[in-house]
Amino acid sequence: MAHQKKMDPETLSMVLDTIDKLEKDRLPVETKLQMDRDGEFPMELIRFVLGPEIALHLIFIPEEYGGLGAGASEIAVISERMAKMDLGVATSFLAICLGMDPIRVAATPEQKKKYIGKIANEGLIVAYAVTEPEAGSNVQSLKTRAERVLDDAGHIKGYKLNGQKQFITNGGVADLYTILADTPDGPSFFIVEAGTQGLLPGKHEDKHGIRASDTCSLTLEDLFVPVGNLVGEVEGQGLKEANKVFGYTRLMVATFGLGGGMASLERAVKYSKERVQFGTTLSEKQGYTHQLLVPNAIKLEAARAYIEEVALRLDSGEEGLQVEGSIAKYFATEAGDAMANDGIQAFGGYGYMREYEVEKIKRDVKILPIYEGTSEIQRNIISMFRMRSTVRSKGGFYQEMAEGLNKLPDNCNGPLLARAFLAMNQVILGARKHKLTKSQYIMFLLADMMTWCEVGDSLCRKAAAYGGEQNRSLIFMKAAARLFVRDAVGKVHLNGLKIIHGYDQEIEAVEESLNALNMGLVMKDSIKDMDLVAGELVT
Repeated sequence: MAHQKKMDPETLSMVLDTIDKLEKDRLPVETKLQMDRDGEFPMELIRFVLGPEIALHLIFIPEEYGGLGAGASEIAVISERMAKMDLGVATSFLAICLGMDPIRVAATPEQKKKYIGKIANEGLIVAYAVTEPEAGSNVQSLKTRAERVLDDAGHIKGYKLNGQKQFITNGGVADLYTILADTPDGPSFFIVEAGTQGLLPGKHEDKHGIRASDTCSLTLEDLFVPVGNLVGEVEGQGLKEANKVFGYTRLMVATFGLGGGMASLERAVKYSKERVQFGTTLSEKQGYTHQLLVPNAIKLEAARAYIEEVALRLDSGEEGLQVEGSIAKYFATEAGDAMANDGIQAFGGYGYMREYEVEKIKRDVKILPIYEGTSEIQRNIISMFRMRSTVRSKGGFYQEMAEGLNKLPDNCNGPLLARAFLAMNQVILGARKHKLTKSQYIMFLLADMMTWCEVGDSLCRKAAAYGGEQNRSLIFMKAAARLFVRDAVGKVHLNGLKIIHGYDQEIEAVEESLNALNMGLVMKDSIKDMDLVAGELVT
C-alpha cells in the first residue's frame, strides 16, 4: 500500500491555531448570527481564508502542487474544528475540496498541474456539480447530456453540455466547476471555468440552515467544453470517480456531524454549570446530565473513534472504503443532529432564542443527514454491502471482528460486543434465508445493527489502547465504551426481534441467539457508568 505523506504535528497545530484566531477575530457570535440573518455568502471572509495570509485551502492540496499535503486524519481534525466554528463557512470550504476531488483522483498529469496548481496559487472557489432536480442522491439517474462536437476531420474537439443541476454548494460564487454529464460512453466529469457561455447559475436558495453558504441551481445551455477539459480525457469514468471519493468525502461530512454536535454539547455543558434551578446548578441534576448530555457525549465519542480509524485506513493507502464512509456519515451526522436537538432543550426557553446560538447550530446541523447522500441512502448501502460480505464469507466477515473483540479486556466490554456480533450474524443469515431482506425497512433495521456494532468495535479498541492523549480521561473512555456497547447490544436484540417477528416468521435458532444476550445482565452497572461520564463532563 502507498502511504500518504502526513502533515507534521507542528503544522497541524499551527492550522488549528489559525482557525482559533480566525473565529476570535472575524467570527464572534454576533457576526455569525448576522450572517445567518442575512443569508448571504460571506465573500470577503472566504476570500480572506483562501488568500495568502491564511491560505487554508492548501491543506487539501498535495505537496507537489504547492499544498500542505494533509492526510485524511489531519483533514478530519481540521474539518471538525471548522464545523464547530460555523457549519455554513465549513460547508463552503469543504465544497472546494469536493469540487477538486474528481481532478485529484482522475485527471491527467497535465490537468492536475494546471488546475490544482491554479486552485493552490489563486485560492479559487470550486463547486462540485453532480446533483440534479429529479435524481437527488442517485448519481446514476443522470439527465445532463454531453454531446460530442467534432472538427472537420471527424475528431472530437469538445462537448456541448445541456441540463440542470440542483443544490450546488458554491454554485453562484465559484471560479471553477467540476460537472458530471452523460457522454455517449457514459457519465464523465468536465472542468468548467466561471463565466463560460452557457453556464447559468440560478438564484441563491433561501435555506433553513447553513445560510452563510451559497446554494443554487445551475442551468447548462449548449455549454461548450473543450476536449482537454474532460477529466482524465476518457469518457465514461465519472461514476467510478464519484464512488472512489465517497469513502473520503462522506467521512469529512461525518466530521461535520461531530463538530456540530460538539459545538452544541460544549455550550450545554457550560450552561449547566451556570444555571441554578431549585437551589442547585443543572449540572448536579441527573435529569439534565443523564438525559441530555451523557447519551449524546457517548455517541459523539464513538463517532470520533470510528472517524479516526477510517481516516487512518485511508492514509495507509487502503481503497474501497465506501461502506465505511457511509457508516461514518450516517452515524456521526445523526449523532450530531440528536445533540443539536437536545442542545436547545438543555437551554430551555433560552435555547429557542437566536442569541444563544444553539438553535442556529440545530438548523445548520439538520442538513448533514441529507446532503452527500441521505441517511436512508447510507442505510441502503450499509445493509446491502455488509449482507453481501456476510453471506459470501459465511459469517466470517463479522466473526473476525468478534474474535478481535474477545481479546480485549472486560473493562471496555469488548467480549460482550463480540457476542452481539455473533448474534447479529445469525439474524443477517436467517433474514436472508427466509427472504425477509426483500423488505427495505428490514434492511434499514439490519443497517442500524451493523452500524452500531462496527462503531462500537472502534470505540472498544480505542478505549483499550487509550493513553489519555485527548481531552478525556481513561476512566471516561472506558465507561463510554461500556455504555455504547450496551446500546449496540440493545440495538441488535430489539432490531433482531423486530426482524424475525415482523412478518410473523419465527426463526427459533435466531431467537435463541438473541435471548442468550441476556439483556438484564447487559444493563448491570449502566447508571453507575453514566455517573462516571457525567462527573467528568461537568467538572
